Amino acid sequence: MKKEYQDLLDKVKGVADPSLPLVSNLANISSILFELEDVNWAGFYLSNKEYLYLGPFQGEVACTKIPFNKGVCGHAYSTKTTVIVDNVNEFKGHIACSSKSKSEIVTPIFKNNEVIGVIDIDSPIYSRFTKEEQELLEEISKVIGNL
Repeated sequence: MKKEYQDLLDKVKGVADPSLPLVSNLANISSILFELEDVNWAGFYLSNKEYLYLGPFQGEVACTKIPFNKGVCGHAYSTKTTVIVDNVNEFKGHIACSSKSKSEIVTPIFKNNEVIGVIDIDSPIYSRFTKEEQELLEEISKVIGNL
């Protein structure tokens, strides 16, 4: 993992505090994720067992409710895998919360082997996300899952 991503992961580990409510941790982590270059939205959608609902985030106003079978977030949640979309306009069922977003990465968060939500990051640049960001977000997901 390149140094800037290791530094970001270390920052996440530094603020992660299991004595605090999950929402407090996610608020700080979303702020750290928003430090990534060329990102216009960074945050979380959490599961209530019926749909994904908006959690802490940085960026423009966002969709508040996402069905498990819709959008990149619903797809990542349902398939339990990280999804990288180079062009959101070409993703079947994409939910356009912002017309400024051109690419997206979504990583599921696991707790006790169950998906409890997703990390969602958008960029105004096509093909912005790589395997390096995938590796970073999967490591951050593990930190969150242990809170």
